[in-house]
Amino acid sequence: MHVTLNPPPPPPSKPPAGIDRRMLRWFLGAGIAIVAVGLVVVIAMASQGALPGKAPTSADDYEAPDEDLPPLAAMCPPLAEAPELGEEPPPPEGERTVDESSGISYNAYGDPWLPWNQNWDAGELEVAYTTGQYFVTENYSGGEYLASILSGSVAARVNDGSDLDLECTAHQVAADVRVSYYPQPNEMEVLRDEMVDIGGRAAWVMRMRFTFDEPGLSAKDELVGLALIDVGRPEAAVLYVSIPGSHGEEFDWVVDDVLDSVRAS
Repeated sequence: MHVTLNPPPPPPSKPPAGIDRRMLRWFLGAGIAIVAVGLVVVIAMASQGALPGKAPTSADDYEAPDEDLPPLAAMCPPLAEAPELGEEPPPPEGERTVDESSGISYNAYGDPWLPWNQNWDAGELEVAYTTGQYFVTENYSGGEYLASILSGSVAARVNDGSDLDLECTAHQVAADVRVSYYPQPNEMEVLRDEMVDIGGRAAWVMRMRFTFDEPGLSAKDELVGLALIDVGRPEAAVLYVSIPGSHGEEFDWVVDDVLDSVRAS
């Protein structure tokens, strides 16, 4: 996982005082014309149901999205029926990380793992990771590269009375992880993708390996574990585990060990 802790960029500089005002007017007029043409094209495409990424639809099939819904709730409507769950077993023995905000706990580890002390919400979905552990695997031109065990939550439904579509939600978070957390371009190999009962709670678990080539970075791949857990709240709990390939031989086992240790707190 790549993390950059740089100061905010300076404010943009003002244009040179001697810039030709006639040139500014020319660009402004051209910009308005381009926007107008683009708007006509978009309206024409939308009227035929042919916007990019969507199958053509008729007017009778169209349903406007609810702008008041959280992004995941809009993308992943609730299920008609909840999955059957077993009884919640006791937590495994040993040190635990307790995330009271997201409502889960899981195994904690000793050296070289350190307590996570940031509120990190990279990505379009802005999953807020506030609890967990990490250690720096290397420093390079892009910043610090980490192994991590992080948990947080993300708004995934309107209220606690609907059954969360964990598969859809997990896949959306995984896509956000791939785009936002890792060097581009990258390849993703899905190793596990299933509904499970984690500590008596419905969860969707994924294990993936990302492959990439970032100049100056010795890690060329990373094993990632992701769990979306329904804890009975509007927010789904998220557990994200990442082990860079440079440290995989020693720490890859942590991914499954953490996922299997999750319990509701």
